Amino acid sequence: MRWNEFDAALLARIPPARLVSDPDLRLAHGTDASFYRLVPERIVRLDSLDEVRFVLALCRELNLPCTFRAAGTSLSGQALSDSVLITLTDSWRGHRILDGGARIALQPGVIGADANRYLAPLGRKIGPDPASINACKLGGIAANNASGMCCGTAHNSYHTLYAMTLLLADGTVLDSGNPHSRAAFAQSRPDLLAGLSSLRTDVLANTELTAKIRHKYRLKNTTGYAINALIDHADPVDILTHLMIGSEGTLGFIAEVVLDTVPEHPHKASGLLVFRDVEQACLATSHLKSAPVAAVELMDGRSLRSVAGKPGLPDFIERLDLAACALLIEVHGESKEALVDRCEQVMGMAAEFVQVASVPFTRESTGLWAIRKGLFPAVGAVRTTGTTVIIEDVAFPVERLAEGVAGLQALFDEFAYHEAIIFGHALEGNLHFVFTQGFDDPAQVARYGAFMDAVAELVAVRFGGSLKAEHGTGRNMAPYVELEWGPEGMALMRRIKALLDPDGLLNPGVIINDDPKAHLAHLKPMPASDAIVDPCIECGFCEAVCPSRTLSLSPRQRIVLYRELSRRERSGEPSRELVRLFDYQGIDTCAATGLCADRCPVGINTGSLIKKLRREKYQRFVPIARWSADHFAGVTRTARSALGLKGIAGKRLGEKALAGLVNGVRRASGQRPPARLPTLPGPSRYRWPQGEPGGASTGIGDGHGATSERAVVYLPSCASRVFGQQAGAPSLPQVVQSLLKKAGCRVIVPARVEGLCCGMPYDSKGMVEVAQTKRTELAEALWQASEQGRWPVLLDTSPCVQRLLSGALGKGLRVFEPSAFVLEHLLPHLDLAPIDETVMLHITCSSRRMGLGEKMLAVARACAREVIVPEHIQCCGFAGDKGLMTPELNAAALASLPAQVPTDCRQGFSNSRTCEMGLSQHAGIPYHSILYLVDQVAK
Repeated sequence: MRWNEFDAALLARIPPARLVSDPDLRLAHGTDASFYRLVPERIVRLDSLDEVRFVLALCRELNLPCTFRAAGTSLSGQALSDSVLITLTDSWRGHRILDGGARIALQPGVIGADANRYLAPLGRKIGPDPASINACKLGGIAANNASGMCCGTAHNSYHTLYAMTLLLADGTVLDSGNPHSRAAFAQSRPDLLAGLSSLRTDVLANTELTAKIRHKYRLKNTTGYAINALIDHADPVDILTHLMIGSEGTLGFIAEVVLDTVPEHPHKASGLLVFRDVEQACLATSHLKSAPVAAVELMDGRSLRSVAGKPGLPDFIERLDLAACALLIEVHGESKEALVDRCEQVMGMAAEFVQVASVPFTRESTGLWAIRKGLFPAVGAVRTTGTTVIIEDVAFPVERLAEGVAGLQALFDEFAYHEAIIFGHALEGNLHFVFTQGFDDPAQVARYGAFMDAVAELVAVRFGGSLKAEHGTGRNMAPYVELEWGPEGMALMRRIKALLDPDGLLNPGVIINDDPKAHLAHLKPMPASDAIVDPCIECGFCEAVCPSRTLSLSPRQRIVLYRELSRRERSGEPSRELVRLFDYQGIDTCAATGLCADRCPVGINTGSLIKKLRREKYQRFVPIARWSADHFAGVTRTARSALGLKGIAGKRLGEKALAGLVNGVRRASGQRPPARLPTLPGPSRYRWPQGEPGGASTGIGDGHGATSERAVVYLPSCASRVFGQQAGAPSLPQVVQSLLKKAGCRVIVPARVEGLCCGMPYDSKGMVEVAQTKRTELAEALWQASEQGRWPVLLDTSPCVQRLLSGALGKGLRVFEPSAFVLEHLLPHLDLAPIDETVMLHITCSSRRMGLGEKMLAVARACAREVIVPEHIQCCGFAGDKGLMTPELNAAALASLPAQVPTDCRQGFSNSRTCEMGLSQHAGIPYHSILYLVDQVAK
């Protein structure tokens, strides 16, 4: 009955779409990056602080525990709930630059990398730099006291905190940066402030505990609460705000943080030094503590062996023995000269220790960092399906780091974790060790439990280190908090919890847990499902770039549900309802662009799985698809005719009546016909000469000064051949011809162009063979038209280029999308007069995947005074025909776009015709190909 009361009260306050009660969706949305699983009874997406306050009051009234979650990328089980899981809408992405960039105010929904992007023009960044910074959010960064490779302890969340807005369990709000709020808080909660002051007094009177606290926080430490706040600060408000850092949602809700920022030096270099053994590497690390280094990453011999032979890595890695140990060192400088001086100083200091190989400092260090970034995927690649990859996170006193590494390696051998590797932030004595673990066998669970007992004894007791240096205590290390801190430290933490959360409703079981086996309970199953996604560890790095994440499911959530569906089908459990749900949530609303693969640490393209499932779903339509591919010219003519009829019907019936008719038919037929878009254009009126069989149409649109040495093969995409433009604008092929003429290019059009297609419409439906046939046909036509690769090829739509390049083109074809072609082949021959306007620019997902975003931006900036690339839109969600067949995906992906279009902005640009239709509808301004912009400013 409590859940009925909860639902009724909540739905009187928030829209139904922001309450998740379906059991399968609760499973999907309740998953985080840890190896634990709890399924929440309810998930709520809240839009404001008032809503969070309301839900907390409701949970108190009904005695329901609740958990806060930001991005769900934490690793220790601190973002899970079997009761109420509170998540945030995109309304929590606000930020304010303060004091010229010296500080920044951030709401909990801001992604860490976005915060750094806001600060970059000012030469600043936030201190914390976790490996998940492109996905994790400030709420989690603060609640877990995140740090990272470069920030050490001095620049973590705790030490860079300036002010905080927080909400306590009883509904009290405090803005510590506002004197009026502080005064009001003192009036409303004098008991709490007195309690915090009393705790500080007790700690300072206990010299042994004070000494332990100082020792523990000399290291990186996120085990338990940040009780160093009790000795670092005298004002109880400052104690409170610093206790909130690293509290993992167990003491209150962090609504905003104001952080002191740190310099982002413009000049950086990295070098790789390989030492004879761990001892030499660790001695060098101790020596480098006084050196001007930004990061020192340690990688043991097993780590190096795991990436040996990978493309682009130094050859000597394959010849190293397991005793070797490497330090990857990064140095920053305010100037090139300062950088060189510091690199030389570091090399001189490291030369005192025995090295067996090295790569000197270089500013082109991507390849070196690929070694470090490749370690986790290397372990993931060798794990058995059904197991997970576990990353543990400890810290040793730096002076005993070599002993600590040796101790861990001995435990790997003792417990048969032969694949385990060690790497980490050596300057802080912070080591990560990665190993694979199965939880479907009680013997394996027992092995893991015994191993963790031994690790805890080694780290916390023998060496006085930290059992959690930067990943947070969570459920994973909660049973060991007392082992690390002792009875007095544990008692202190219990007093803090009782003072701030007397009912124990905030994230129970996290940090403080009386069950000594809590870390062995609620272990997440990883059932086999499909080889494409079986390596997924559900880290959530993919979610930030997914266009469907607010509409249906993210890639992580799709994989969770597909695994569950596979498990049920194997075990014979009922799955009809899940199949039905997944058909829309998982399959129909996936854009399948592959952006998730670029963020995934093991390169999983969830879209590939979805296309595979679509192949099964659309199998019966393959004969029709094959026929349409064989008669593609006729299909495009029919499509143009249909668009023409739409225009006639709109004039006869009126656009409003036509919209009602189309939408009515769509509803009655189960959404089978395409939706009517206000920005759906009429047909393209341009007609291409077909040329002779086996030949090419040439000489079209010859420009002034065109010569036989200045020719280009131009392929208009099928979308460009079918769709016209809005508001009477010329067709895209006309604009391309105009631009090429201005640049003095001779234009070559492939023979029988109307029948050519890259195959993407078929590939998106999983019809691989048909798609491959069309791609091969197109590649051959371009090979002939380009005179066997002599001339460059321009495709006016970016996704077509990506589709072509994803196959084995061979033969030396040089294929370009618009921006890269303009930069390389046209700009040197054009005289531009940039417009004095602000323009919008959408960088398509295909351009992002091909690494062309900066080229698009460069072209736009060469043509307009100001160019705005809207935030948080990695993909527009139109996704071929999805904008017509599933228009809600396009709407969800572009929900934040209208507010980002300035009132004086009149036009936007991109490089995909279908994307431009959806962008035009949701932005409220017309979008055209970026080639229109170039043609507009070219004299």
